[in-house]
Amino acid sequence: MLDQLSDRLGAIFSRLTGRGKLSESDVSDAMREVRIALLEADVSLAAAKQFVARVKDQAIGQNVLESLTPAQTIVKIVHDELVELLGPSTGSGQARLQFSDAPPSVIMLVGLQGSGKTTQAGKLALRLKEQGRRSLLVAADVYRPAAIAQLQTLGKQVDLPVYEADAGDPVKIAREGVNEARRLGLSTVIIDTAGRLQIDDALMRELEQIKAATAPKEILFVADAMTGQEATNVAKGFNDRLGITGVILTKMDGDTRGGAALSIFNETGAPIKFVGVGEKLSALEPFYPDRLASRILGMGDVLTLIEKTQSIYSETQAKALEEKLRKRSFTLDDFLEQMRQMKKLGSMTEIMKMIPGLSRALPKDFDVPEKDLKRVEAIICSMTRGERRNPSILNGSRRKRIAIGSGTQVSEVNKLVKNFEGAQKMMKQLGGKGRGKTRTALPW
Repeated sequence: MLDQLSDRLGAIFSRLTGRGKLSESDVSDAMREVRIALLEADVSLAAAKQFVARVKDQAIGQNVLESLTPAQTIVKIVHDELVELLGPSTGSGQARLQFSDAPPSVIMLVGLQGSGKTTQAGKLALRLKEQGRRSLLVAADVYRPAAIAQLQTLGKQVDLPVYEADAGDPVKIAREGVNEARRLGLSTVIIDTAGRLQIDDALMRELEQIKAATAPKEILFVADAMTGQEATNVAKGFNDRLGITGVILTKMDGDTRGGAALSIFNETGAPIKFVGVGEKLSALEPFYPDRLASRILGMGDVLTLIEKTQSIYSETQAKALEEKLRKRSFTLDDFLEQMRQMKKLGSMTEIMKMIPGLSRALPKDFDVPEKDLKRVEAIICSMTRGERRNPSILNGSRRKRIAIGSGTQVSEVNKLVKNFEGAQKMMKQLGGKGRGKTRTALPW
């Protein structure tokens, strides 16, 4: 997401950096290019004009143009303004869900048909469950075929109850769902409402009645990021009638220009609270404006990378791996385990772009194909335990057997073994220089 915008802004600021001292005309020309880049990323015209105007007002000040590093100062201004464009200023950098003092807290999901409301209901329920809040999922979409069945399936997957009725009044279903949650002693109610292909008065009246009947603490608009600026227009329509309190952007892992993320808060005042980054139920992440701004400007996102790593890699595992690296006993078995753990973090390409400085250094077409990782896994799995522990015993016949067993070529087996042996030598050198002081072991 937003790779094209990131590349454009990177090129603009690289030219500024190369000039040393800057004039007011240099800044004006650069801001004109920034506005074009934002519009090409599907950012709304109003948001783009306001953003550029704020940056320009600050950048042409004498304290900036006469500073020793004016270009870097301007990049800092752009970063801060991007954060303001993406969301409200909060101490944590993230707009959190609000809950009622007296349970159950009602969360109402709204949006057009096909935006992914039902799936996001399951994802949100799982996330809240991991935080110790059990939810009741309410199937208030009685119009879309299989909507109720889909929510029931999601409820089973996250082991949470679903309140449903095969037919009836959605307003009554929502009201009775809240009563059922109160009876069961559940802390949260997530209402999956109906959508339409476009906004119409009948839909809005129904949603207004559900809001009046359930008094939701949160009304979250679910938007498909792939629809770009149109998602912003639809969000504004829902906000005008319902007063949305937040946004969930779906398909943020897709090939989208990202204009919705950069425009919705500016147009509605409703912050983006979560982003969907995959199809798995666990693929729902809190939205941090400052982190996305850093990634757009090629500064990486080390905090998200650390959080992702900690979620699948315990301190005990890290210490065990550190000990193996220190004793030079890291084997292909360990390499395979590290690679499998790494795959849980998501796309290898996206992970590498989170490392500060590396995103700018990588080629524009850089990609780590999933099929390459699968081939490596197949090769290692075709080895015996003894071969994994001691690759030096791999003679010609063994390598041929491994290639046949993994459906690969002998040359690919040779390349993997050579790369692994090279990595072992590098770790040995690092271990000798560090004398056991390495504190962090990165999972391959």
